[in-house]
Amino acid sequence: MSEAAWSGTAAYSHPQIVQEVHEDYIRAGAEIIIANTFGTARFMLEAAGLGDDFERINRDAVVAALRARDSAADHPVAIAGSMSTLPPNFDVGAYPDPDRERDAYLELAALLAEAGVDLIALEMMQDVRHASRAMEGALATGLPVMLGVSCRRHPQNDDIVCFDVPDLPLTRPLDALVGKGPSVVNIMHSELDAIVDGIGLVRDRFDGFIGVYPETGDFQAPDWNFDKSIAPETLVAHARHWVKAGARLIGGCCGTNPEHIRALKEAVPELETIMQT
Repeated sequence: MSEAAWSGTAAYSHPQIVQEVHEDYIRAGAEIIIANTFGTARFMLEAAGLGDDFERINRDAVVAALRARDSAADHPVAIAGSMSTLPPNFDVGAYPDPDRERDAYLELAALLAEAGVDLIALEMMQDVRHASRAMEGALATGLPVMLGVSCRRHPQNDDIVCFDVPDLPLTRPLDALVGKGPSVVNIMHSELDAIVDGIGLVRDRFDGFIGVYPETGDFQAPDWNFDKSIAPETLVAHARHWVKAGARLIGGCCGTNPEHIRALKEAVPELETIMQT
């Protein structure tokens, strides 16, 4: 993990491990895997001292996903290129000027598309300005775009707010972004007890496909701590409620391991029955 670019340098330093992680999830039943490009916009990599390796790092990340699919898949698997609006060094005061930021998202999205991803996954879109620029870049590729928003309950009331911005209602980014034309809207990297209400807010604004992939566990540098992770059967129990509320794409974000995905895959017949009722 990079102090400046989160997981953005992993495909540069450990490409084989990244590929093997993808393979584990594919063998568990994943039908979409997300390339390790969450923290690889040029301004993120520049903060990590790797701006000159922007193209190599992003291509290596996509190649790891492509090779994993070729090696492990016995069922159709789509590859998504991840894009975030994570600021350099996690400092919201360190964003480049708006034009340079917009150009960075356009550049990243174009490279991901050219490298062979099947769709773009916008992840943790939690504001209006930066998220709108990232979405502009993603849509410019012509590929399907999954818009991912992140939420939790406000610590002092039951309002559904953005995960890292508790003073910002989730409705704000939804109102700003849903009308731009995503193919899917995902409630992702979100607290479990906020997701059903989050789905409702999406359904009020969007009549397309809705997905859910929550976070579980806790990051303690330099590794993920699984002590607070939910059990696979607990994830399936929550998924029943999400499908009943309208979700059609189910997975996992931070802290989710292949056993969670395997449990969801095994539960598909049950979830499909709920979907039809």
